[in-house]
Amino acid sequence: MNQRINRAVLTSILCGALLLAGCGGGAAASAEVTAAVSETVSTPLAAAVETMDTGALFSTRDMDAGNDESAAVSIQFNGNTALCSSAAVAIDGGKITLLAEGVYILSGTLTGGQVVVDAGDGDKVQIVLKGADITSASSAAIYCREADKVFLTLAAGTKNSLTNGGSFQPVDDSNIDAVVFSKTDLTLNGSGSLTVTSPGGHGIVSKDELTITGGSYTVTAARHGLTGKDSVAIAGGSFTITSGSDGIHAENADNVAKGFLYIADGSFTIDAQGDAISASGEVQIDGGSFALTAGGGSNSVTMKAGDAMQRPGFRDFSTAGASPDAADMASCKGIKAGGALTVNSGSFDLDTADDAVHSGGDVTITGGEWTLRTGDDGIHADAAVLIQAGTFTISYCYEGVEGQSVTIDGGTLDITARDDGLNAAGGADGSGTAYGFGRQDPFAVDDNCAITINGGEITIVSDGDCLDSNGILTVNGGTLKLTCNGNGNTAIDANGTFANNGGSITTNDGSESGTGGMGSGRGGMGGHGGMGGGKPFGAEKAGGEGMPREPGQQRPMPGVTA
Repeated sequence: MNQRINRAVLTSILCGALLLAGCGGGAAASAEVTAAVSETVSTPLAAAVETMDTGALFSTRDMDAGNDESAAVSIQFNGNTALCSSAAVAIDGGKITLLAEGVYILSGTLTGGQVVVDAGDGDKVQIVLKGADITSASSAAIYCREADKVFLTLAAGTKNSLTNGGSFQPVDDSNIDAVVFSKTDLTLNGSGSLTVTSPGGHGIVSKDELTITGGSYTVTAARHGLTGKDSVAIAGGSFTITSGSDGIHAENADNVAKGFLYIADGSFTIDAQGDAISASGEVQIDGGSFALTAGGGSNSVTMKAGDAMQRPGFRDFSTAGASPDAADMASCKGIKAGGALTVNSGSFDLDTADDAVHSGGDVTITGGEWTLRTGDDGIHADAAVLIQAGTFTISYCYEGVEGQSVTIDGGTLDITARDDGLNAAGGADGSGTAYGFGRQDPFAVDDNCAITINGGEITIVSDGDCLDSNGILTVNGGTLKLTCNGNGNTAIDANGTFANNGGSITTNDGSESGTGGMGSGRGGMGGHGGMGGGKPFGAEKAGGEGMPREPGQQRPMPGVTA
């Protein structure tokens, strides 16, 4: 892959004098409060916008699913074998091997067989599924062993099916563990439909690039649904994925520049017991419709009142007999990036046990319609969160938006949080590690944290602080309606300076004027403000149950046996 990431960094606004308070308690103001001042107050952290160079992701042939049938090789399946007169095809019972570059049209039903691509390392092979149904009892239905690139094309108006019988037995030195398994670049295109069933492994795997430009896909897999090692790039298509691990997964442990994921458009309905969409590298989404459920959804987590430093949703996968994908399934996020995560447009309906949106770097959102329900954070970045526009309804969460810095330039946010609405705190969130997403250390106090609100309409109802910054808190514009339910917390809490330079702020405790006990100095992820007694968050839902799962209790994973 020669495409990489172009980083357009916004101009940094250097920090003015920072006055940070200690961790004092009670109603004494530990932050210096400046309300309705006219002088400019700067922010300490720059928010970076990271945009992929998508021009090289899709080739002309990726996008064009056409083929010349008159020049193509026809293979007709006939039960446990196939018929073909071409010397480029070797048939040994149910094993059908494609030996050279070309276009191959597959039709009929093959039971207990396998299609193998074993061409030259410079050859491009196109497989056209035209009413094909292939079942392999103990391996991949399609195994791409050798070629420069393989195109798997779904012929228009056709329905196709690929199935594994529930186990994967070695056929060579490759660790085949998917219904479609490719050791080379793999492109899926066309306008037909494909059903992939993998009760014993992954759905579709490419050990290089996985590119999808069209088609309708229904994937049911015990492990990941779609996987690309170097990258996953999707230009469009319709996807219904049910998976025991991640729905769509990109990961390259050997090269940090790879393992990235890009989605230009498409319709995605994913029910994953791991992350719905996950990449070890960067993620960029430019459009599409997303209905994502992860880890059984927010109903699978009961957030209890009490010690706010105990994160919700803990599932312990460290015990003996855990699933072989324990490290993956310990993370149950909606959209997760190990690097930067950028979303420019789309419609998002996410219901997750863990963070709905999560980045190990920066989160940048420039638009979209968002409906989030989560047993942890609505939007989380280990570094900076920048929201420029969009409509966000976060009706159920532990914390609404969390990062080392949080900058809101515009948009509409409506947040109901069990703890803080917006939280700026330093350090990395350990959720999704092998220790389980509710068991990580809390954020350490960081003097460079900041919340900056430059515009937008923000409504927050929280049991913790509505706005909680371990550093400074600056409001330059926008309309804020903040309701803190008490329990020792305040609507506005800053360890450093608080300045309102022109925003419209309404609170229920007077903390916008420094009279509501603001700056109790607790800060941090969840703070120490104390949630007080009371019923678990979410008990007001129908039946008061919501499929609660106590810390340490595991959900069974479909298709995975102990």
